[in-house]
Amino acid sequence: MSALLHHYDELVDHLRRRFGDRSFARDVMQDVCVHVLEQAPRTAVHTPLAFLRRVSTHLAIDRYRVEAGRRAHVESMAELPEPGSHHPTEEDRLSARQELDVLIDVIENLPPRCREVFVMHKIHQIPQAEVAQRLNISRQMVEKHLKAGMAACRARLPSPDPR
Repeated sequence: MSALLHHYDELVDHLRRRFGDRSFARDVMQDVCVHVLEQAPRTAVHTPLAFLRRVSTHLAIDRYRVEAGRRAHVESMAELPEPGSHHPTEEDRLSARQELDVLIDVIENLPPRCREVFVMHKIHQIPQAEVAQRLNISRQMVEKHLKAGMAACRARLPSPDPR
């Protein structure tokens, strides 16, 4: 942790040069602090600055990808036509509630590891790589659990109404 404090400004500058935004770099460095506190290296670190640069770069890339995905989503939402004056009817609300109940039931009945992966990624929006790291499983295993969870959900939900 002392190396992190000692090299903090240098690491922020490194990230700012790489990603072009000082506030982004500072946000990533907060993530680095949390990461280092929660997941101390398992072996001795001989070059702390290199280790911290690697960790900060990987976390910055992850954060950048998440933010880029959000920006793309927001931009795609801007292209949607304005909604009409459709107000959900009581029948619409009841149908939505029933679908939600079915989804909750499906998720609760997934095998434990599959449920854990599905909830972390789909509900809490944790990136697949981080889910794999937290659960100490491969990314392929994460993908397998997500496919199984999605298949279970699709199998129980009615087909969309093509109105």
